[in-house]
Amino acid sequence: MKIAVITGGSRGIGAATAIAAARRGMGVILTYNQNPDAAESVVERIKADGGKAVALQLDVSDSKSFPAFVASVKETLRTVWQQETIAGLVNNAGYGLFNPIETVDEAQFDGLFNVLLKGPFFLTQALLPLLGRDSSIVNLTSATTRLAFAGVAPYAAFKGGLEVLSRYMAKEFGERGVRVNTVSPGPIRTELGGGLTPDFEAMLAAQTALGRVGEPEEVANVIAMLLSSDATWINAQSIEVAGGYNV
Repeated sequence: MKIAVITGGSRGIGAATAIAAARRGMGVILTYNQNPDAAESVVERIKADGGKAVALQLDVSDSKSFPAFVASVKETLRTVWQQETIAGLVNNAGYGLFNPIETVDEAQFDGLFNVLLKGPFFLTQALLPLLGRDSSIVNLTSATTRLAFAGVAPYAAFKGGLEVLSRYMAKEFGERGVRVNTVSPGPIRTELGGGLTPDFEAMLAAQTALGRVGEPEEVANVIAMLLSSDATWINAQSIEVAGGYNV
């Protein structure tokens, strides 16, 4: 069985991705930071569908914790699946900050950097020895890297950095048989940045060709496809899943 590690898997796109990957026959190791109950709820949903999943705690902003996390992944692989490798990694964990550049302080900047760019860099590095041939890494970026909006500069800058990093990962990991792609969501109904108010949702829907915001499952299905054998010749690509946002 192919096993995928999905960070930030307790809610939103991460939770939907864990469920979608399990429905494609993958085993899932999903991570959470501060809400074990939400993570276990996702695990139970997967088990109810006949799948297998485990939730592990991980603070993506704390790279010093990664060796212990890798050890936990190894132990989970051995005890739950009797395997030694993973076949997928989804760097999804993150949060939003909506402040103009002039009001962003250094602590806010560093917090976003650690979770959105530094964390995925060093977590991928730490897990790379566990990724077998024909594996897939999917990094979550954002449509804010294509369009500029006041108030999301640090978030968009680090997501843009992750998009560039992903191409370099694809170049360097290709000889290992590891594919690397990014998925760039547009307006999605999640809790990111406090969620959507009715007025904000209406504004986003009006700017989208399909006339609505997206659902987490619509992004998750694309990620799960990229993790699967259906996408063996897709590499070093950025796929925007945004319903025609600001086209």
